[in-house]
Amino acid sequence: MGDVVFSLDIGTRNVVGIVAKMEDDKYKVIDYEIMEHPERAMYDGQIHDIEKVSLVVDKVKTRLEERLSLKLQYVSIAAAGRALKTQKVFVQKEIDFTKEIDKAVIDSLEIEGIQLAQKKLEEVSNDEDTRYYCVGYTVMNYYLDGSVIGNLKGHRGREIGAEILATFLPHVVVDSLYTVVHKCGLEVVNMTLEPIAAINIAIPPKFRLLNLALVDIGAGTSDIAITKDGTIVSYAMVSTAGDEITECLSKTFLLDFDTAEKLKIQLNQKDEHTFCDIVGISYNLKTDEIVEKIEEAIRDLSKEISDKILEYNGKAPSAVFCIGGGSQIPKLTEYLAQDLGLPKERVVIKGTEVFENVEFLKDSLCGPEYITPIGIGYTAVKDKEQDFLQVTVNGKSIRLFNSKELCISDALILIGYNARKLIPERGKSVTFYINGVKRTIYGEYGEAAKIYINDKLGNLDTKLKNMDRIVINPATPGKDAKVKIKDIIEGEEVILNGQNINLIKDIFVNGKEVDEDYEILDGDEVVIEKIDNISELMNICNIDLDKSEVFINDKLANKDEKLKKGMVINTKLKAVESEEKGEASKTILRDDKDYITVTVNGEKVDIKKEKKDIIFVDIFNYIDFDIKVPKGILVLKLNGKKASYTDVLKDGDVVEIYWN
Repeated sequence: MGDVVFSLDIGTRNVVGIVAKMEDDKYKVIDYEIMEHPERAMYDGQIHDIEKVSLVVDKVKTRLEERLSLKLQYVSIAAAGRALKTQKVFVQKEIDFTKEIDKAVIDSLEIEGIQLAQKKLEEVSNDEDTRYYCVGYTVMNYYLDGSVIGNLKGHRGREIGAEILATFLPHVVVDSLYTVVHKCGLEVVNMTLEPIAAINIAIPPKFRLLNLALVDIGAGTSDIAITKDGTIVSYAMVSTAGDEITECLSKTFLLDFDTAEKLKIQLNQKDEHTFCDIVGISYNLKTDEIVEKIEEAIRDLSKEISDKILEYNGKAPSAVFCIGGGSQIPKLTEYLAQDLGLPKERVVIKGTEVFENVEFLKDSLCGPEYITPIGIGYTAVKDKEQDFLQVTVNGKSIRLFNSKELCISDALILIGYNARKLIPERGKSVTFYINGVKRTIYGEYGEAAKIYINDKLGNLDTKLKNMDRIVINPATPGKDAKVKIKDIIEGEEVILNGQNINLIKDIFVNGKEVDEDYEILDGDEVVIEKIDNISELMNICNIDLDKSEVFINDKLANKDEKLKKGMVINTKLKAVESEEKGEASKTILRDDKDYITVTVNGEKVDIKKEKKDIIFVDIFNYIDFDIKVPKGILVLKLNGKKASYTDVLKDGDVVEIYWN
């Protein structure tokens, strides 16, 4: 019979097996078999008794083989949408407020959120062996410094956050489905999710860029899938569905469950209904009369579905497609449109009879309840990719459930890769106070993580193929900030009588005097004392203001004038005192013991202590060295080291002064 496709929809109430083939771009259904479970072996789409379910599947397979005279070896299956687990989390992280938020930072935040959601699910399951595959997620809201923001990219802040809704498929669901079909001598060639199978057959690709909701209303649950930008972004499940309407009919008219179920199914098929209750009372009612009695239950079902759609989508979608047997309940789509604020024509029931690309070679499977069974086989034909992708991450082999277009970030989520290793951390900063003003020197930025796929540079969005090799080189931290006193003080000098005088007198850190090579530590309090005015400068330079006049930029200055960087200052002896001074200023008589002796260019010089400290510049009052006419670069040394004019001299110091 050529290349046939055998697909199985293993549902809670029954098993549907379909044999079809793709021909002339049409999916042609050759034969099908539907069989109910004789006993309760499945709950909410999950297999609980593998042996009982296997028996039914094997009967469906055998009947098809006998009628078609062929051996079925390969099968396509789907995991129930209601088996999906959804977890909402809030994740936040501190960031460098000096740097713009880029996509790498946002991706890292989202990965952390998905991993947090997975961790919470695993904690709830109380089973260390339970593993989950993330099959989709959506970001409900982003946050910047505690406030909701539409898009984080390009902003700056200290803390970012995201409210994430992630959906997972338990590995046990996959394993149990595989076990059942293996027991029946079948090999799985394709596996998908029921909502994906339904969308593939019910919603053409050209419509999937729209924000749509697909609602599969079954017996026990109503499963919801929401599409946007060409993919399914979130899944949800409401634990009420068709059975609630059946139970309402049963209680209202005193019917057993089977009779109520048959009545419910006929409500959209006939205008009048005749039935008897359990005490023998006969009823002959119109559909409208029956619906009126159960209207509240229908409204409740609509409200629960609508609320869930709004919760997971954040707003009403553009349209809603209803499938599953429960979607045929009268007035349900009308109420859904009202609850979502949509025009009634935008909430529709999708049945197999409207498909142009599906053809039945025997009696048609009509109705919305057969969308998913047909979609499973159709997806297998259209999607030739493997149901799982096998890839390696840093040498570790993993399997990814191929339910959507997978990328490197999906692999990192599955292995629990620490997303913080993707973003380079800045080195430690140094915060200190300089003359009471807070200042921070930031550490350097590190290098971002490098992601390779098959030895070529990639990124988190790089798409995956089977047997890809991924290697992650984690981000490296930046260097810590290191700063010395000399790195933070600006050279503030004035020119006095042709000599450069540094205005910085003393440097203290946490109350202790230090030099310019001191390395500042976090929390240090630095105090820098400077020569403040003319009077202080003249005193330090041992110039008697009573005997001298001071000029700043050739203008006479007073002793209280504040000093500024770059000032040109000159002093001039008053006329009378100048005549008296003569050469005597070069010689200090040692008429008492209050003096120090230093060696200047190899010669001893005695200097009388007329003030608390004698500084380097005082030397020029006791030696014959003309600095007014430069003869190169002036070199000043004290005890063999570079000196400044304000260095304090002590007895026995060795001084060198020369032109270089």
